[in-house]
Amino acid sequence: MENKRLIQRINELKEKKNAVVLVHNYQRPEIYKIADYIGDSFGLAKRAAEVNKDIIVFCGVDFMAESAKILNPEKKVLIPAKDAVCPMAAMVNAFDLRQIKEKYPKAAVVSYVNTTADVKAESDVCCTSSNAVEVVNSLPNKQIIFTPDKNLASYVQRFTDKEIILWDGFCYVHNKILPDMLQRAKEHYKNAKTVVHPECAAEVIDLADQVCSTSGMIKYAKESDANEFIIGTERGMIERLRIEVPDKKFYFIPPSPGQTCIQMKKNTLELTLESLEEEKFEIKLDKNIMYKARKALDRMLEVGK
Repeated sequence: MENKRLIQRINELKEKKNAVVLVHNYQRPEIYKIADYIGDSFGLAKRAAEVNKDIIVFCGVDFMAESAKILNPEKKVLIPAKDAVCPMAAMVNAFDLRQIKEKYPKAAVVSYVNTTADVKAESDVCCTSSNAVEVVNSLPNKQIIFTPDKNLASYVQRFTDKEIILWDGFCYVHNKILPDMLQRAKEHYKNAKTVVHPECAAEVIDLADQVCSTSGMIKYAKESDANEFIIGTERGMIERLRIEVPDKKFYFIPPSPGQTCIQMKKNTLELTLESLEEEKFEIKLDKNIMYKARKALDRMLEVGK
């Protein structure tokens, strides 16, 4: 009943304040109930660029809310949990990136959207897990500095003849998914298809039937003839899949707390209500940084059209 009351109050405030709530797939299941749009980072970036509301409440982590602000500089963008910080995004900074750019002057910089605004400002184009291959192959440069996820960069390398210069970053959740764990799951669930995120290590990807973004996982599960799936990503995605594809079964790799992104789960209904009531915590960025970062995001969205 408490959740029901919170959801009702949040929806009332959304209407009163002309606000929209954008929610990443890895959020708590109860957060889905207040969402105007749920998706992966690419889908959320596209939706953020199309928003016509006065306030955007972003239930995700810091870089996602920053991207929404960059794409909507005139709007108020709020993040309910101020300390929801992506560890992988913190593995690259603008100063170090400039150093690498000097070393490889002919290289284009492709930055995963899982980066801060100042890193995006130093990048030629952004990408997401769903369009990284397409973005890299759209560039004329023969060398690509890819930040910050080395696993996603290695996955992209499979589909391009360009030289990918890896950054030593990773998602701590996907890095905990190990090949032997997946192998045991495949032996236990013999009829299940294995679907993993491209942030997983190469050895895990080699064992998978399908590699795709979180939204891609929903599409694959809906369209596949299979009725059972082993899912290799943040464990919140299982709840999302069970809602979207209720007639099929989904299993973890492995069933352990290691598959939980603590940062994503910091957003709660209570904090979202407080964020709307008091209009906090507002994302504020330097205008020059936003201008430069916007170019990288716009190029990403253009490739995706």
